[in-house]
Amino acid sequence: MPTHTQSQAAMDNGHVTGGGLDQSSVFSMVPLSVCSEPCPSGYRKSSRPGEPICCFDCVPCSMGEITNYTAHVDDCMKCPEYLWSDSKREKCIPKFTDFLSFEDSLGSSLAGLSLVGSFVTVSVLCIFISFKDTPIVKANNRELSYVLLISLTLCFLCSLIFIGHPMKITCLLRQPAFGVVFSVCISSVLAKTVIVIIAFKATKPSSNLKMWVGSRKAPSSIVISSSMLQIIICIIWLSSATPFPQNNMNSVPGKIIIECNEGSVMFCCMLGYLGLLAGICFVVAFLARNLPDRFNEAKYITFSMIVFISVWLSFIPAYLSTKGKNIVAVEIFAILASTTGLIICIFIPKCYIILLRPDMNTREMVTGK
Repeated sequence: MPTHTQSQAAMDNGHVTGGGLDQSSVFSMVPLSVCSEPCPSGYRKSSRPGEPICCFDCVPCSMGEITNYTAHVDDCMKCPEYLWSDSKREKCIPKFTDFLSFEDSLGSSLAGLSLVGSFVTVSVLCIFISFKDTPIVKANNRELSYVLLISLTLCFLCSLIFIGHPMKITCLLRQPAFGVVFSVCISSVLAKTVIVIIAFKATKPSSNLKMWVGSRKAPSSIVISSSMLQIIICIIWLSSATPFPQNNMNSVPGKIIIECNEGSVMFCCMLGYLGLLAGICFVVAFLARNLPDRFNEAKYITFSMIVFISVWLSFIPAYLSTKGKNIVAVEIFAILASTTGLIICIFIPKCYIILLRPDMNTREMVTGK
């Protein structure tokens, strides 16, 4: 409201200038506040409690909101869904699209680790093929070792499907491929453990397991049956809730996260089945760890399952607490870490003996006799 002095001055001014302003025009003028200045762009008006309405504070607009003119506005204008406010909160700009790409330092690092891991695994496979007639390779079914090494190589390579712009085909393949390949891997480890137990139990005169010694039916049936259950889970998953790419605009403010909508129920079922296989394998290997063998593979399998289970147990809280493209990075890291643990615990000790200690690569040293 104008003060008496302001009104009188205006009237006097009108009188002095020869009646340029009459009394009605003076009182029809919009007065300027003498308490607060108008808010600039990017700010909104916030009233001061207990003070006149002309007294207020200018508060910056929240993220995703703007004011692009100087005025007394109580509320900022929210940007449309695909737009976001600039740093000054003056205009809406397109949101930045984000996903784990090969160009990112994180994506390229994970891709490099995946390729290095697959190269190391293929190298171990070549070593085992080259020394296939040595006792340490022949022990505990060398064909099963080949299957395990091939599946571990695919475990490393399947992480590459998770990197890059999510498309319909990659969203369709990446989780089922990961689940099936890891099922073959853990099933092979389980079969190797069972073969160790059969080999020692069959030495008893009254044992009925002698017919399974040297047979390929037992390990093959374990690998095929265990893997088929995971394949059935993945088929049900793909037929009932097919994964598809989507734009997630709510996960990270100011960004559109391009991701695969894979659901949660069947993903948990797939991981749960892998955990069940790993748990069974760990229990069987743990029970066989003290068998009287100079080079008891069950001990190394026990360590590998401890690493595997530890990695995936830590994956769950990390997965649930991560947002955006980092969710994919967490899963890739879990894949690489668990696969590396299996390679190191199961095969590196054998490669050490094959390449550096050939004097230990004898039947007597392997069996402890």
